[in-house]
Amino acid sequence: MYVADSRASTRRGAAGAQASAEGAVRSHTGRRRTAVAPTVLALGTVSLITDVSSEMVTAVLPLYLVAGLGLSPLGFGLLDGVYNGFSALVRLAGGHLADRGRSGHKWVAGLGYGISALCKPLLLLAHGLTPIGLVLAADRTGKGLRTAPRDALISLSSTPENQGRAFGVHRAMDTAGALLGPLVAFWILRATVDGYDAVFTVSFCVAAAGVLVLVLSVPNGGAAHRTRTPHPGTDPHPSPDARPDTAAGTDGAAPATTPAPRPTLRAALALLRHPPLRRLTVCALLLGLATVSDSFVYLLLQRRLGVPDRWFALLPLGTAAAFLLLAVPLGRLADRWGRWRIFLAGHGALLLAYAVLLTSWHGTALPYAVLVLHGAFYAATDGVLMAAASDGVPPELRSSGLALVQTGQATARFVCSLGFGAAWTLWGDRTALTASAVALAACAAFSLTLRPRPKGMAPA
Repeated sequence: MYVADSRASTRRGAAGAQASAEGAVRSHTGRRRTAVAPTVLALGTVSLITDVSSEMVTAVLPLYLVAGLGLSPLGFGLLDGVYNGFSALVRLAGGHLADRGRSGHKWVAGLGYGISALCKPLLLLAHGLTPIGLVLAADRTGKGLRTAPRDALISLSSTPENQGRAFGVHRAMDTAGALLGPLVAFWILRATVDGYDAVFTVSFCVAAAGVLVLVLSVPNGGAAHRTRTPHPGTDPHPSPDARPDTAAGTDGAAPATTPAPRPTLRAALALLRHPPLRRLTVCALLLGLATVSDSFVYLLLQRRLGVPDRWFALLPLGTAAAFLLLAVPLGRLADRWGRWRIFLAGHGALLLAYAVLLTSWHGTALPYAVLVLHGAFYAATDGVLMAAASDGVPPELRSSGLALVQTGQATARFVCSLGFGAAWTLWGDRTALTASAVALAACAAFSLTLRPRPKGMAPA
């Protein structure tokens, strides 16, 4: 009788402990659904500081290359393609190193931020097409190394239900830096004699501060997530007769978790065998082939409006402001209505921006309409695409999986920059933009037939 009562008491105690644990999990999950993780905010701060640095350079680079160095649209298209697409060559390497390395995602991302920071002062010494191309290639190598590990940290620190919101908050903070960068560059150009050199010098100092914040404030991640997880189709709650990987002690202690094997490159590439991720990657690649780079959009606006050179650095502010205001609302909307719907709607906004640029409209609202649509495109696609891709990638390969999608998109945009620059040189800017608009509409229509529906993503 005593033994029976003791067992009953033990069962009641275990049930109470389980109920308390479940209540704690529900409470924790509830908090996670209503607020983003501290890691997301820390990474957002790093991105904010880094984007102040990078957008200072990006805001003046088109004018510096075309007006200052006298590059043709084809030559600028080559450099712009390097700037936006060279990172595709190292994104897979960065993602794989972050998943495989024992030091986790943080230090691979930190290496990327550091390389990009060191490239800023080198622009002071580069004055020809080849040296500038090499510096930009090195800078984009740093971006390629850091992007997938950083996005993996955001994804792994968030619940599946609030992925869109977490990426939206990060992208909003990132865009706040993009909003400040051109303002700083504009002020420096007006306040100094050697404006471009001063911009590159200040950009390096700000980038170095961003690396320091990353080292001091972002917790290390990656290794903590490399634990063995049940494969799909297995019972997450095995019967008491099931034999655990590691025997529990006689005192009832929980069995030790078996570390998962270190991810391999073959396992990362095998992710493309899964239809949802493969379709998402193909769609990102196709749509990237018709996405004209930001620099060309601003050059087109300058030609349409006759914007003086000294005001050119302010054009990215319109895109950044719209991105900043819309990133979080569209991220939350993507969590509720379906991330694929919002992603395609963003490309619809970009198509409208192309259409406005091609019209004969010369009103004062023209630049505002184009830049708002341009910012809405980024708010609906940048973080939303990573949130959608995160649904179908296991935690131990999260960085590699996101890198696959990013690589396809970056490679496509590299090809688009080269093609658009060549088309502008041969046929003029309006013909080149018309061809891009037609290609974007065709790719968007085809993407509707490849609509991916990974687990956890609302159907479109």
